[in-house]
Amino acid sequence: MKPSDSWKSPQNLSKGTEASETRRALVRAARQVLAESGDTGASIRSIAERADVGLGSFYNHFPSKRELFDAAVADALEEYGEAVEEHLGTLEDPAERVAGGVRLSTRVAASRPQIVQILRYSGLGRIHAGRGLLTCSARRDVEHGIASGRFVVADPALALAVLNASLLALLELWLTQPEADRDQAAGTLAEMLLHAFGLPPAEARALARRPLPSGV
Repeated sequence: MKPSDSWKSPQNLSKGTEASETRRALVRAARQVLAESGDTGASIRSIAERADVGLGSFYNHFPSKRELFDAAVADALEEYGEAVEEHLGTLEDPAERVAGGVRLSTRVAASRPQIVQILRYSGLGRIHAGRGLLTCSARRDVEHGIASGRFVVADPALALAVLNASLLALLELWLTQPEADRDQAAGTLAEMLLHAFGLPPAEARALARRPLPSGV
């Protein structure tokens, strides 16, 4: 075996797999804590015990609790974003993607209640600063919409902040008012956002009422 290939040995590959599993266990534990109460004051020891890993293992992966909780939020956003993106399929029109993403949010939330709680407790700051698929996809759609002339928005960062805050408000409604017509609320919000982004009222309404993909 060449020296440069030593990292590929079964022993090193096993160590790498074990380290990856330990990190995932810590992230899962942090996600549970955030979903249950949003309490970022939980001790490192309690998180390690929940993850069923040694206390010393924590510092092999995260320098502090803040980095762990940031990773947990990013992981939740990534999973949520993947689920939404899967249903958006090959849509290219940024206006249709924004409308579809907003309307799909409550549908996806129903099958991922833990993620909804994490987003609820984490606040806009962590979500807006995230680099996961959900945040990147929304940013891409807003920027594409502006560049293509579909959206008439003077400040892309403000538009993205409004979109993220609106999604959080919609998920809060999903949690606190279970009797509400969530699909109708999501459609109304999508229409409002498209109109705010510069689409004519009739087109905004039409896009916000297009049939969603089957099976969602």
